[in-house]
Amino acid sequence: MGLFDYFKASRNTATVARDRLNILIAHERAQADQPSYLPALQQDLLDVIRKYVDIGDDDLKLVIDRDDDCEILELNVTLPEAVT
Repeated sequence: MGLFDYFKASRNTATVARDRLNILIAHERAQADQPSYLPALQQDLLDVIRKYVDIGDDDLKLVIDRDDDCEILELNVTLPEAVT
């Protein structure tokens, strides 16, 4: 047994698999809390803004924050700089 083997945590594959599964489940639960209309709303907003300004898909960010008793819809649009 070497010096570094003493500090290495011995974990069997079942423990590692369980930890990975817990991470996947937590990620799925976080995604399930988002409203289903959010992607459609984002696409509609992109279509309306594109009527007036040329922006890309990544130039619009739509986030819903939840507090105890309220929800906040945050919309960030990166507009191109004006050409003079």
